[in-house]
Amino acid sequence: MIIYAIDDEELALEGLLGAIKKAAPGEQVYGTTDVMEALKIAAQLTPDVIFLDIDMPEINGMEAARRFKEINPNLNIIFTTGYSQYAPEAFLLRASGYILKPVTVDKVRQELENLRIQAVPADKKTVDHPIRVHTFGNFEVYHGEEPLHFRYEKTKEMLAYLIDRKGAMCSTQEIIAILWEDEPRNTHDSYFRNLKGDLLQTLRGCGHEDIVLQKRGALGIRVDGVSCDYFNLLESAGQGESAESLYMGEYMSQYSWAEVTNSNLMNRFRIGWNED
Repeated sequence: MIIYAIDDEELALEGLLGAIKKAAPGEQVYGTTDVMEALKIAAQLTPDVIFLDIDMPEINGMEAARRFKEINPNLNIIFTTGYSQYAPEAFLLRASGYILKPVTVDKVRQELENLRIQAVPADKKTVDHPIRVHTFGNFEVYHGEEPLHFRYEKTKEMLAYLIDRKGAMCSTQEIIAILWEDEPRNTHDSYFRNLKGDLLQTLRGCGHEDIVLQKRGALGIRVDGVSCDYFNLLESAGQGESAESLYMGEYMSQYSWAEVTNSNLMNRFRIGWNED
């Protein structure tokens, strides 16, 4: 199942995500401090369960729950809060559960074992990946069979770097350093915001903005949200399969920073080695 955690406090969110991942290993777990952004992508991500804080500055968790339910009436909402007085209102909203902070693994596990609406485990779902990423040779990204077109060329390069990082969250400073090498960061802050907006708008246009993970000052990519030859190579190698049919020694050739990964791949899979 897909589980989404929302808390406006970074430390509280990290603790909640940690508890969920321990209570539900193998499930797809995502988190954000931005409830408004979560509402925007809820229709595309279609989570089964949302863990939702109540006391948040942008929008009260109760109102957010109503909006989530409008998007998906079959959504399990589990409130996480330090206040017991909201419980009656929560259950009027047909919430699935109510956890008083501090959140623990046992509390999360108990709620997930007693969901109001049954969810489908991740390993039972059939996943379609209309966003297709090609990294061997030049980097290209497609929606179905059509290449995605970004307003800025560096938007495409930013997406390539997020793919290269395999789901790791990358700070704004790190991304700027990669895209503009050693140039001063403060000269590119506004340009970076334009790139981020271009990336989200382009993906939103084809209904897949949810593949981008956002935290305050950082971006990442959902590796399970795309079909990618690089990810397929690593998975097949982990299962003992040959890499020869997937990788021939070229990786994101148009980007100089990709040479590090390419060298690692060549060494790992002995591409270009003379066995004699």
